[in-house]
Amino acid sequence: MIFSIITVTYNAGKTLEKTIQSVFSQTYPYIEYIIIDGKSTDGTGEIIEKYSGKIAFKVSEPDKGIYDAMNKGLAMATGDYVWFINAGDAIYSPQTIQQMVDALSAGEMPDILYGETEIINEQGGRVGMRRLKAPEILTWRSFRMGMLVCHQSFIVKRTIAPGFDLQYRFSSDIDWCIRSMKKSGNIYNTHQILSKFLETGTTAANQKASLKERYRIMCRYYGTMPTIVRHFWFALRFFWKKVG
Repeated sequence: MIFSIITVTYNAGKTLEKTIQSVFSQTYPYIEYIIIDGKSTDGTGEIIEKYSGKIAFKVSEPDKGIYDAMNKGLAMATGDYVWFINAGDAIYSPQTIQQMVDALSAGEMPDILYGETEIINEQGGRVGMRRLKAPEILTWRSFRMGMLVCHQSFIVKRTIAPGFDLQYRFSSDIDWCIRSMKKSGNIYNTHQILSKFLETGTTAANQKASLKERYRIMCRYYGTMPTIVRHFWFALRFFWKKVG
């Protein structure tokens, strides 16, 4: 069972090395590591070159954004599973993949593996667990309540993994997860923390654009009226928490 781990990076030299080290510290040996760099200018290239002997594929060239870069990684992957651990993020512990594989029945290869996510700061310190907890049973309909599983803790069999839809600049990962689940026959809850996700500040403009895209994606898969009703309930619940 080979895991194609894909790291997308652009001018993230301050945090990239920790990501790389989290991959190469894995006790599980069957890993194909791919790095897609958007032609960084901050010394990222030197960091990648330092580990080039262990990297299966690496690219450094301009791209059309993060999801275009992810599509490049998907096109290069040859493993059984694809897993996106982007610059600044990390696999949870050196034993994570081995523990996940050991928990599977002999010969079992689910279409999707998923788990929990820890939030970290730029120094790698623990902020806490992700607010949305992974459900015990996950289906494509689960995301109507939001992105219940972080993209960094969502591992897809390569043969069913779709490309990212570039019409979405900020939220194509949600669309990708939903389409992956719709194609899946077996989604497996690892009951593990799989990744550490770097919490970064998002500009108000990008946050607004991301929310608009998420709304469009929800309407596309779950219907406009049900999505409006759910968003109204989310807003009402948020208001009562604020005043409560």
